[in-house]
Amino acid sequence: MFGNRQFLILLFAALAIVPAVANPYILYICNLGMLYIILALGLNILVGYAGQFALANAAMFGIGAYGAGLLQVKLGAPYFLAAPGGAILAMLVGTIIVFPALRLSGIYLGLSTLAFAMFSQWVLLHWNSVTFGGGGFPAPHLDLSPLPIGPDLGIYFLSWIVTIALVAFAWSLVRSRIGRSFVAVRDGEIAAQSLGIDLLRYKGLAFAISGFYAGTAGALYAPLLGYVSPEGFDLFQMIIQKSMIVVGGMGSVLGSVLGAVVMVTVLELLRAFKSTQEIVFGAILIVFVMFRPRGLVTLLQRLPGWEEPLSSFDSRRMLARAAAHVSEPGSPRYPAGRDLVDESRP
Repeated sequence: MFGNRQFLILLFAALAIVPAVANPYILYICNLGMLYIILALGLNILVGYAGQFALANAAMFGIGAYGAGLLQVKLGAPYFLAAPGGAILAMLVGTIIVFPALRLSGIYLGLSTLAFAMFSQWVLLHWNSVTFGGGGFPAPHLDLSPLPIGPDLGIYFLSWIVTIALVAFAWSLVRSRIGRSFVAVRDGEIAAQSLGIDLLRYKGLAFAISGFYAGTAGALYAPLLGYVSPEGFDLFQMIIQKSMIVVGGMGSVLGSVLGAVVMVTVLELLRAFKSTQEIVFGAILIVFVMFRPRGLVTLLQRLPGWEEPLSSFDSRRMLARAAAHVSEPGSPRYPAGRDLVDESRP
């Protein structure tokens, strides 16, 4: 029986042996893929589970990278102090964005967060005394001395460990009371409030978690690339990340992983045709939104042992199943406020 847990175990076991069999280029691509898994997870928690149509994840990614890099370059902080600092900075900035989310939704929230992303890009380009302007700055490579591990292998295995930890955290989060509250907010804010769910608290938590994931990926990206510049965190970066959760599956942890793997592969195949990347990614988004809106992960849903609910469609299916159970003669009724949408059930 091949289920979601077996898929993750197989994927990360394969990633663990990549350094022993692959050349430096493949090692870099796999490392980049793990960072995009982190980015897709954070964005899917915000958009897929909490239902907040935000377009600032690329800005959070950049803030994490700049925060970690500048703490090392400007203040001389060691990496293992600078990296959490960059991630926390991105989380704090992400939390601030929640205030427009209380009054805006849908396309209006998307436009306001996109405006914030554009403002962040402008700051990175023009605040020369702090960010070094449009030219960027070289970021120190990861130094694990006295361990006999080079910077490339060091950042690879650090990314591997962090990615596993954040996948496990997301897996537990979406099945917890917090995750079910996110789903309730996504499926109907008024209904969620009637159940006693605090919108400010859970929207703020969703934005904070998403910002932390993006900031963590940024803090890992700086030593991986060895250079930080504004062009890596532009609008196209947001399109890449959005494509990952659409292609993989909205409201799905496994969809985030699958979408990141697929889209990083597509991105590298198009590396020689850079001028067409935006066109191809836009076409992929349109095709999936129109013909497979629930993503590639639905193809794996039929496998035995695949337990993960995927989208609001599945939430409604579960509510209908629960309502049918309640309506049966002799069936015990659910108390008011009981978690009918159980993310741990198939």
